Amino acid sequence: QVNLAESGGGLVQPGGSLTLSCAASGNIDRINHMEWYRQAPGQQRELVARITGGGGTHVADSVSGRFTISRINAQNAMYLRMNNMKSEDTGAYVCKLQYWRMDDRTLYDQWGQGTQVTVSI
Repeated sequence: QVNLAESGGGLVQPGGSLTLSCAASGNIDRINHMEWYRQAPGQQRELVARITGGGGTHVADSVSGRFTISRINAQNAMYLRMNNMKSEDTGAYVCKLQYWRMDDRTLYDQWGQGTQVTVSI
């Protein structure tokens, strides 16, 4: 069983910063990638950022230049640093892990519970 523990959400004023963290634990042989998604009320879930097992990164155009994704491999932990935040960044942020298990040679997806981020005065 694999678990994802997210933290770091909260209320921040426009222009402020937050850092989200996601720590994976359990039977993980190799991480394929880790991702952050967000969903605003009444909108579809969207990919915010991805970091691969090799360290390659991708961020959505809407957050490029403001958000940075990083990982500490030894801890299977991922971070999303969010700067110069805007009201449209408000939403439920969810961590997703894609990983390999060698015992059954299968690729798995695991979602976290999510953490709320609110950008408001």
